[in-house]
Amino acid sequence: MAADKSVRRVALLTAGGLAPCLSSAVGGLIERYTEVAPDVEIIGYLNGYHGLLSGRHVVVTPEVREKAGLLHKFGGSPIGNSRVKLTNTADLVKRGLIAEGQNALQVAAERLVADGVDVLHTIGGDDTNTTAADLAAYLQEHDYDLTVVGLPKTIDNDVIPIRQSLGAWTAAEQGALFARNIVAEHSSNPRMLIVHEVMGRNCGWLTAATAKAYRDWLDQQEWNPGIGLDESSWDVHAVYVPEATIDLDAEAERLRKVMDENDCVTIFLSEGAGVPSIVAEMEARGEEVGRDPFGHVKLDTINPGAWFAKQFAERIGAEKTMVQKSGYFSRSAAANDADLALIKQCTDYAVDAALRGESGVVGHDEDRNDELRAIEFPRIAGGKEFDADVEWFTTLKSTIGQS
Repeated sequence: MAADKSVRRVALLTAGGLAPCLSSAVGGLIERYTEVAPDVEIIGYLNGYHGLLSGRHVVVTPEVREKAGLLHKFGGSPIGNSRVKLTNTADLVKRGLIAEGQNALQVAAERLVADGVDVLHTIGGDDTNTTAADLAAYLQEHDYDLTVVGLPKTIDNDVIPIRQSLGAWTAAEQGALFARNIVAEHSSNPRMLIVHEVMGRNCGWLTAATAKAYRDWLDQQEWNPGIGLDESSWDVHAVYVPEATIDLDAEAERLRKVMDENDCVTIFLSEGAGVPSIVAEMEARGEEVGRDPFGHVKLDTINPGAWFAKQFAERIGAEKTMVQKSGYFSRSAAANDADLALIKQCTDYAVDAALRGESGVVGHDEDRNDELRAIEFPRIAGGKEFDADVEWFTTLKSTIGQS
C-alpha cells in the first residue's frame, strides 16, 4: 500500500495503566508498517506522554522490526507507560515535565516537529485518547501537519462509542484464572468470606465478564461432593457492579443463608461499586481522598473490597474474611487469541488510516453499526456504562440467586 500523504516518520506511545494488548499493539503497528510502508521510520516515546514532553525515545531498528512478532507473546509495554495529562499544568510543573509558564500542548507539538514526526500513534484508554484529542485539536488550530491515530486500550471496556476495547477479553479470562486459586481459600477456615475485587472504576463490564468466565470454567469441572468437593462451595455467590443498586440489608440476609449452607461466601466486586458511599464516609471523618492527575479517586487508597467485607462480615456471620485483588495480575498478561485477532484488525486499520492522513481512534463504532473506522476524537469519551440488564448477566445473577 502506498501512502496517500507524505509520511516519513511515525511515533508510537503507550500510556495510562497496563492492559493485555499494549505490547502486541506496538508489535502489530511495527509489523504493518514494515509490510506496507517499509521505508517509513518508526520511533517509540518512552513512558508515554512523559517521554514525549522530556524528549526520550527509542528508534525501531531493522533488528527490532525483524523480531516485532515476539511482542505478541508478552504483557506490559516494551516502551513503558505513565499517567500524564497534558492539560494539567500544575501537575506537569510539579513533576518537572514543563517549566512554569509553558503550555504542555505546545511543548509536545514542538517536540513532535523537532523529531520530524508525521504520524503519532497513541495506545491507551479514554484518558490517553482524550489527551490525544487535546493534542490533535491544538495541532490543527496551529496548522501543524500531523496525523494522530489512537488505539483503545482499557480492561474496563468503557470507551464511548467503541464496542470492544483491546485487552478486555484477556483481562476477564485472567481474572477468572486468578479466582480459581483465590476461591480455593474457602476451605482454609470455617465460615469464610472471600471478596474478589476486580478493576473497574465506573464500569462493571470486567467484573461481570470475569464472573461469567469463572462460572464457565466451573461448568466444565467434575465434582465429588461426598468428600467436600462441592460446586456450590466453589461458586460465585454475589456479583456487584457500579451500575446496579446494592441493597446491603437484603443481600446480607440472602448471603447469611448461603454461608449457613456452604460454610463460605464468595463475592466478585467491581472496585467502583459503592465508591460514592465510601468517599462520603471518609470526607465526613475529615479524611483527605487522594486523586490522580486526571481527578479520579485513587481507589487503592480507599480500598472498596475491605469496605464491603466490613459491611457483610458480621451480618453474615463470617469467622474469617479475605480480600484479594486481581487487577494487576489480569492487566499485565499477554493478549489471548481473541484479543490478538482484534488487535491485528485495529493495528492494520490504524496504519492504513495514518497513511491516508486520517486522524481518530480506531475501533468498532457502536453508533455506526459496529463499523471498524477511525472514530473522530471529539466523540471519544470514557465512562461508558455496562448494561447490567444484558441477558447473559441477568442469567448469571438469576442462577446464583441474586436479584
